[in-house]
Amino acid sequence: MLPSIRCRRTNLIRRPCLSARLSTSSVLLANRAIVYSSFGNPSEVLSAITYPDLPPPPSKSLNVKYILSPINPADLNVIENKYHSKPSPVSSLSEGRHKFPEPHYVGGNEGLAEVTEVGPDVTHYKVGDRVVLTKQQSGTWASARTLHEDDVLKIPVGLSEVNPPTAYNMLHSFVEPKEGDLVMQNGANSAVGQAVIQIAARKGIRTLNFVRNRPDIDSLKNYLQSLGATHVFTYDDLKDKETVQNIKTTITKKGTSLMLNCVSGEPTKDMTRLLADSATLVSYGAMSKQPLILPTSLFIFRDLRCRGFWQSKWYEEHSIQQREELMKTLAELKLREPEYEILNLKGTASDEEVAQQVRSVIAKIQEGRYGRKVLLRFEPAQ
Repeated sequence: MLPSIRCRRTNLIRRPCLSARLSTSSVLLANRAIVYSSFGNPSEVLSAITYPDLPPPPSKSLNVKYILSPINPADLNVIENKYHSKPSPVSSLSEGRHKFPEPHYVGGNEGLAEVTEVGPDVTHYKVGDRVVLTKQQSGTWASARTLHEDDVLKIPVGLSEVNPPTAYNMLHSFVEPKEGDLVMQNGANSAVGQAVIQIAARKGIRTLNFVRNRPDIDSLKNYLQSLGATHVFTYDDLKDKETVQNIKTTITKKGTSLMLNCVSGEPTKDMTRLLADSATLVSYGAMSKQPLILPTSLFIFRDLRCRGFWQSKWYEEHSIQQREELMKTLAELKLREPEYEILNLKGTASDEEVAQQVRSVIAKIQEGRYGRKVLLRFEPAQ
């Protein structure tokens, strides 16, 4: 979860241009972004680039400074060119004040930002408002950006989580479980998974949760149970016939009618054995990078229904009033923040040092056992 924090203003420092290709005069390079010019392995293709302070925003637009920007699995899929939504390259991040030698893509899709300046004809936002992004691939791995007012959503004071909307909507948009019902999910230790556990527990809904095995699995199980998880198993348990039979007879009994999937691949297929007839499987990710292949018999004899959910699509289909009502509802739930690690990108570091710092962390994330959500925080470049 993105924590609520206060960011103090820092005086911008004049620094020389990075290269004669960029400018022959001194420019104010106060901002920094994590970018890439071609698709590929994120731990190899990412670089950092500095750019000047933003000019005043145009009509219907806002200048924002990013407080925290998460590194999500989907962000890495985008960089690998393995995601449905594609980013648009930019030649400048400061409205023409400073052009890059070649177009770049800016990484990141989610972020918590603060409005620093509003353009003409903006009536719904003011300086100091905190916002999250509703437009796909807005490029949030940056210290500051100019955004159209339609691409952001104001959030209540105290709410800074980007992922709970996904968790909340999946529990309310398909098969709405009632008190005492059982919901099954994989990726239960993800930010979405932890939100699902908490939202379900508040409603008296039981959860059957699956995670990858790891050396500290008992610690993870205890943590998820402290959030309200009813049962926690590993994907390895699904290979043990006795364990599966025990789950069927003592936990699911008649099976579960709603399953949430962000992993896909073989573990997800194994989990479908625990579903009730006419159950709904909702997919919102594929962290295993494997396809979801299911037996035809599940559809013919068990009447399995498969659906997909994409929070960005939900934003497109709902009004600003409905979006803000959702955020208000989430704020009232006061969900506990998942464990996170803030990667502080120091302003005194060079672009290459910052890029190496980000690439190193992403390489560990790609190994699949990092254990915590990583949030980027940019210091003003010096």
